[in-house]
Amino acid sequence: MTGIFRRREVAESAAPERSGVVGTARVDERTKDLIAYLQAGEIAVIDHEDLDRIAAEGLVRCQPAAVLNAAVSSTGKYPNEGPLVLLEAGIPLVDDLGPELMRLIADGDRVVVAGGRIARADEPERVVLEGRRQSTAAVRAVHLESRSNMGGALNSFVENTVEFIDANRDILDDEIDVPDLGRDWHGRQVLLVVRGTDYREDLLLLRQMGYVREVRPVLLAVDGGADALLELGMRPDVIIGDMDSVSDDALRCGAQLVVHGYRNGRAPGAERLRRLGLEHAVFTASGTSEDVAMLLAYGLGAELIVAVGTHSSMVDFLDKGRAGMASTMLVRMKVGPVLVDAKGVSRLYQGRLRKRDLAMLVLAALFAMIVVVLISEPIRLLIRANWVLLTGVVSGGGWS
Repeated sequence: MTGIFRRREVAESAAPERSGVVGTARVDERTKDLIAYLQAGEIAVIDHEDLDRIAAEGLVRCQPAAVLNAAVSSTGKYPNEGPLVLLEAGIPLVDDLGPELMRLIADGDRVVVAGGRIARADEPERVVLEGRRQSTAAVRAVHLESRSNMGGALNSFVENTVEFIDANRDILDDEIDVPDLGRDWHGRQVLLVVRGTDYREDLLLLRQMGYVREVRPVLLAVDGGADALLELGMRPDVIIGDMDSVSDDALRCGAQLVVHGYRNGRAPGAERLRRLGLEHAVFTASGTSEDVAMLLAYGLGAELIVAVGTHSSMVDFLDKGRAGMASTMLVRMKVGPVLVDAKGVSRLYQGRLRKRDLAMLVLAALFAMIVVVLISEPIRLLIRANWVLLTGVVSGGGWS
């Protein structure tokens, strides 16, 4: 097995099975853009080689009737988890339909998906394209083969990382120009949120264990991390990034906005914010927006940076389409003493017993005692006897 599934040419006379899925096609070459408007029961049409886990989880939340991919969802380069996420959620995945998929199926078309065959609902007997209907077993087989080749992939990844270190040395400069946000984070903790692996679970854990309520960290979101915070009822204090995967609503939530600028003078997110009429600062540095967010928190004096959903493994970076991690390695070397992954916080953080909690505990105990007194006849008799004795002594003019 090569891990590459070849699209099969079909005759126009071939007809799909009658028990197919019918739905409205939503077409977009950028999966993360499609997720923003895809509705339950529609059919997602994408062109996404080696579908990553984050994109797949976004599709699952939309609950499409099926996903059609012009590219190969698992090429065998590395064990990407996206296809498995879709299949385990019960969403049909038809793979390797070819680049003509994006031309032959238009947004809004009603299509029928039966096995690996695609037809228009108004011409169900005429197959437009045929790909491969994926199965969990087939994807796992590709992953098994890819793991046997991970040694070579790791060597290439390391070589690429080393090759680009020189181009990212500005990150280590102590004079890096951190924008003035009118904030001083000295002595404060920063919760840095990236919409990456397990971000939702980690955020829920931090909220449930009382970390967010007790510590009240600065909420620093990288692009779509702002929407992740808002979904859970938390408003970001600062949003930083290219502004290409964050909603307009999040950008207008009142957070300070920082555009990631590149050393070649580009700041791709600035134009969008200008169109929206939103004030913003620009932070120019090499690396990813995630790297720049860490540098911002570090430069403003954060006591601790708690990272949610950040990318740190080779698979994480390959999922993002990056062949190395030079900038991230340098950033983590620089901010390492104050950086901790969210999963470790639950072991480090101990909730503090607040005065309000202690008062509530005392009041609950007093309430329980009063209830016991009211319902217990022997205790009431003892109290009355002591009361009679006490009042008799007082009325007799003193203690005997």
